Amino acid sequence: MNYILFDDASRNHLMPFTFLRPIADIRIGILTIREKWEHYLHAKTSTLTEAYLSKKYPIVQDDINILINGSILPDEELVKSVVELQQNQVLVSDETIIAMAVTAKDMKKINIETDNITESIFYKKNLIKLNNLWDIFSKNDIAIREDFKILTRNKASRLLSKTNKLIGDEIYIEKGAKVECAIINASTGPVYIGQNAEIMEGSMIRGPFALCHDAQVKMGAKIYGATTIGPYSRVGGEVNNAVFFGYSNKAHDGFLGNSVIAEWCNIGADSNNSNLKNNYEEVKLWNYANKRFEPTGLQFVGLFMGDHSKCGINTMFNTGTVVGVNASIFGAGFPRNFIPSFSWGGPNGISTYEFKKAIAVAERVYARRNMELSAEEKNILKYVYNLTLEFRYI
Repeated sequence: MNYILFDDASRNHLMPFTFLRPIADIRIGILTIREKWEHYLHAKTSTLTEAYLSKKYPIVQDDINILINGSILPDEELVKSVVELQQNQVLVSDETIIAMAVTAKDMKKINIETDNITESIFYKKNLIKLNNLWDIFSKNDIAIREDFKILTRNKASRLLSKTNKLIGDEIYIEKGAKVECAIINASTGPVYIGQNAEIMEGSMIRGPFALCHDAQVKMGAKIYGATTIGPYSRVGGEVNNAVFFGYSNKAHDGFLGNSVIAEWCNIGADSNNSNLKNNYEEVKLWNYANKRFEPTGLQFVGLFMGDHSKCGINTMFNTGTVVGVNASIFGAGFPRNFIPSFSWGGPNGISTYEFKKAIAVAERVYARRNMELSAEEKNILKYVYNLTLEFRYI
């Protein structure tokens, strides 16, 4: 069977993280949503997404295709219901389309509606779905626990050296991981240390926690659950309930809490974010879809930083700050709590970050990891640069 992950309407509410990727490539828990589905399905997936992303994330079609909502996290029961779909059936939960089986002919006119569907099957179990930015950190606890189960089932963990203090049993160490002189407390949730990852001396880790492959926790770090540090990221200081997608750095002291950091970001030394308002009121957050600040229903909300964005040393972020793609933030004081994509500046004013200069920085950052920014990625960034022009004048 051919499986295709599609973006639903929540894509616009998950910006800036969906400017450069489909929803399915958001990391929550240990794995991305795509990686979770492919693990359960034992099959590769392709993507139905925005046209400007389609060259990097092409769609693959077959005679019969099962389209799956890429904002929904799978489990065994849900996957069983999806793979049992027959042609022209749709699996739904309330008003949410979970999956549908369509022919190649119908794919040409599909618009993620039920126009060509002859039978609806209602799924009555609870779903874990990403609808808003804060869902990524607030649902990270359960996502880590579920991923831990599927990644460690029937597998024996490597043993850690006696220099470490271990509390609890749910600690799994992949091949090549290095951990010395650390305190790891898994009594509050599982702890997963990925292949070739490293936890340096003096670090204190409390689960649920995921350190993905080739990532690094710096010396003396204090990390609370539920936190995920994505591949090739380097993180230090104090972190509480945060998600790093990958390839991002917060290598120095400073606090980050109830936050989500995309790829290729860098947080300067001694930078901090507030995650609670002084008056303890509900936090409002910038919503790209509706172009306004909207209530989250939460008291604790921190920083959301889009891909390729950076901040200088001692940057202070207000409660509930949204930073777009490729912003460069610096200067004393608190910047505004919505910083548009391709912004340059901080509390004393923001100007447009010239596209050529932004790309030159991205190329240098890639080169440090022995990677090259592709023509496809440059074209996507250029599209986002033009797409987000209106927000730079709000």
